[in-house]
Amino acid sequence: MRAAVVVFPGSNCDADAHHVLSEIAGIPTDFVWHSETELDGYDAVVLPGGFSHGDYLRSGALAATAPVMGAVARAAARGIAVLGICNGFQVLLESGLLPGALLHNAGVAFRCEWVHLRVDRTATAFTNACAEGDVLRLPIAHGDGNYHASPDLLACLADEGRVVLRYSDADGAVAPAANPNGSVGGIAGICNEAGNVVGLMPHPERASESVLGGTDGRVFWDSLLSLVTA
Repeated sequence: MRAAVVVFPGSNCDADAHHVLSEIAGIPTDFVWHSETELDGYDAVVLPGGFSHGDYLRSGALAATAPVMGAVARAAARGIAVLGICNGFQVLLESGLLPGALLHNAGVAFRCEWVHLRVDRTATAFTNACAEGDVLRLPIAHGDGNYHASPDLLACLADEGRVVLRYSDADGAVAPAANPNGSVGGIAGICNEAGNVVGLMPHPERASESVLGGTDGRVFWDSLLSLVTA
């Protein structure tokens, strides 16, 4: 297995993602600049967090037009595992690889804190090492994390089981008090129909070593590695 971490101007979590993939998960990983047009030879692609292009116009909107995103779309269509973290999730939405939109947080405040998340779908490239209903503790750091979708889209996501993570309390209960940004239905992460493309606002790469305060993020990399032997 070999992974690519896509780097856009303004990305600031690319080194974190590369470190966790290569040093913690043991997956050979390359940085790939946003102007590249091919991703052949990679089994996983990560769009990291950060402020691609300074979040000008709209978070992720400019990065979604980068040459590399055509290659990401083709990789996703081939079944390659694609993970968008925070700004990377925004890029996946802006490029149309995942549906919905991310708005300013309710209250407009930037939220940087640890949250609990209930796992609602395990049949994905990045959550297959979890059990449905597991509660993870991961950090968030975003100003535009308020997931929005029309009633019809929400119904579609529910019917197809495409909500991967929801903000919850430590016991897994989804409630307004546990929702840090106002996301509809407490949605923190979704996937495509096949489950190989996942986008989420929390940062698993910042919770993969005990020295950083938690290791719940390792299930994402364990899940990815399980694809090798699946």
